[in-house]
Amino acid sequence: MDGFGSALSGAEGAQTTLESFVGMGHRYAVLIDNIAYHIGDWAKVTGLQVSWKRIDYRVGDQGNKICVLPGATEYPVIALSRAASPYSRVVQHWLTQTSKSPKPQSGTIQLVDFAGLPLVQWRLNEFFPIKWSIGDLDAAAGKPAIETLELAHTGFLEDAISMLSPI
Repeated sequence: MDGFGSALSGAEGAQTTLESFVGMGHRYAVLIDNIAYHIGDWAKVTGLQVSWKRIDYRVGDQGNKICVLPGATEYPVIALSRAASPYSRVVQHWLTQTSKSPKPQSGTIQLVDFAGLPLVQWRLNEFFPIKWSIGDLDAAAGKPAIETLELAHTGFLEDAISMLSPI
């Protein structure tokens, strides 16, 4: 066996498999630091990525040689989706408050296992809801109404540089 499918020994002789450490088929907890906006677990998260604008620099005395450097960090909108639930009321409250008086929130998105234990998390320092929607409300279809919330954010990398820190 290659070791990936073999059992791993845990604390006090407990046996766990690699599958319990892999983030497959789990859910995503969105924990906003402001506890008034505990918006619960989500089934799907998209847009959790980062990229850098490409900067091409050509030195004037080196012919056609180009140096490529990373530019500004870019984070796309994060979309959260789930079946509508009692937590949907909290989302509506947050949307109402943001509409009246927008304040950036901070918190984490966590990939959690079946027991609710976080496997990995991404810290968002500033984010706002920018779009909310719910799928068709059709009782005859026999499917849950899917709620989608989109968040604009300033990032999840710990790359902020303080202007007050000494060089």
